Amino acid sequence: MNKQGRLYQQYFRNGEMHRAGADVSFSDVIKVFGFKSAQVGNWVNKEEQQIAANLFFDALCDLMDILSVPEQVISLNGTLSLGFGVGGNKYASAHYNSAKRQLTLAKNAGAGALAHEWFHAFDHFIAAKFLQSSEAHQFASERWLNNSPVRKHPINNNLECCFQHIFLKPDSEDFSQLFEKSVAADKAAKSFYYSRPQEICARAFEAFIQDQPIKNAFLVQGTKQSAEAKLGLYPEKTQRQLISEDFIRYFTVLGKALP
Repeated sequence: MNKQGRLYQQYFRNGEMHRAGADVSFSDVIKVFGFKSAQVGNWVNKEEQQIAANLFFDALCDLMDILSVPEQVISLNGTLSLGFGVGGNKYASAHYNSAKRQLTLAKNAGAGALAHEWFHAFDHFIAAKFLQSSEAHQFASERWLNNSPVRKHPINNNLECCFQHIFLKPDSEDFSQLFEKSVAADKAAKSFYYSRPQEICARAFEAFIQDQPIKNAFLVQGTKQSAEAKLGLYPEKTQRQLISEDFIRYFTVLGKALP
């Protein structure tokens, strides 16, 4: 058995020992957080499945602690499904399928992408609650940038602040440096990926998560020293701090508002 794949690496984390050293299964992950389901690929053996279940559990617990939210937020009220080593695409280490509402990580290349993909799922889920009207496969961030009306609610106001500081310069209608560099990266690559609103927001969320005192390399990595970071595809300096403060405020208030 090849144990040199990324799944077998040691991923740094400093969060609480939620498992107390015990192994968990994907069934445990479903039960604790309330996920709709978890699908594991046919090419994932029992040892790999065990390693992955532990990594998922620790990372999701750390995410819950960082956001100060209950388990139901992590599973998006039981609507989100997980996948590991399924639906492989050689160009993608991780993927969120809005039609299935499924977050999937590749077996040997998905480490560090969990926070990014979770935010895609959240961005999709929250659209119906954030906007006055939304369609099945639309994301709140994209619709907000396209001036879709927002439902009036204090919690939604906090999410608007997140989007404003991600897409726009402070107290301005001009696009932020993050947005402009994302557009420039797409022009250079002759693509439309980095400047998609949902991708910009997911990278901003990654940066916020990586900057928190609780660290987990399986949850997030690469927002500071990666090739993408060097291109300016993650928020920097003052913008990064503002976005972090906005996300903390939004999720803290959201967590307190839930039973």
